[in-house]
Amino acid sequence: MENAQLVGLARQATLQRQLDLIANNIANVNTNGFKAQTLLLEETRQPQASADSFLTPDRPISFVIDDANLYDFQPGQMMQTGNPTDLALDGKGWFVVQTAQGERFTRNGSFAINNEGRLVTRDGDTVLTDAGPLTLAPNEQTPTIAADGTISTNQGVRGKLRVVDFANPGELKKIGETLFEGQNPQPATLPRVVQGQIEKSNVRAVVELTRMIAVGRAYESVAKWMQDANDLRRNAIEKLATVN
Repeated sequence: MENAQLVGLARQATLQRQLDLIANNIANVNTNGFKAQTLLLEETRQPQASADSFLTPDRPISFVIDDANLYDFQPGQMMQTGNPTDLALDGKGWFVVQTAQGERFTRNGSFAINNEGRLVTRDGDTVLTDAGPLTLAPNEQTPTIAADGTISTNQGVRGKLRVVDFANPGELKKIGETLFEGQNPQPATLPRVVQGQIEKSNVRAVVELTRMIAVGRAYESVAKWMQDANDLRRNAIEKLATVN
């Protein structure tokens, strides 16, 4: 009976973490470039106990554990903004930004030009070109960005946005809401840079709400089952303690 309680607690713990991820997805349904998350669940078995004196031999006990977070890297819907510093990637690829912790990668193309003339994210991180940071002079007009990432102003071609991809995007580690950390980025060849548009979150609110209801019902079902197991244990103790 103790094993039944432990199995139930393990299941409730994973359901709680699932619920946390779903709630975070719903909270970021309007966050540009956000990628939905879910849990990777695995079965783990407790080693079989050695008990030869029982009529029925012991059986292995299965637990469920959350092994990792999985990210849905499907592109979100592209929305027209008309803002020349808003950029989207049509296809696979990531913008590269320089943070205090090093290079990070994002699909959130909601950029702006700061007081120093640099293209930056809304958090102030510098968007990198193939030659590193690009600083525009005060007399330069708002840049025009071609489909291949080439940046041009009234002073001519000023650089090219650095867009990368990864052989295995599943190894990317999320840092914050829309930034990712990864190893061995390679120049991307497929994506098309679209100026004046932005990629929205790929969270599907209806799907997430449906998952939230299903997880909530599963949690209640496990709680009821654990209560039944607890009642069974209490009844067994009461009967065993009865003196004939």
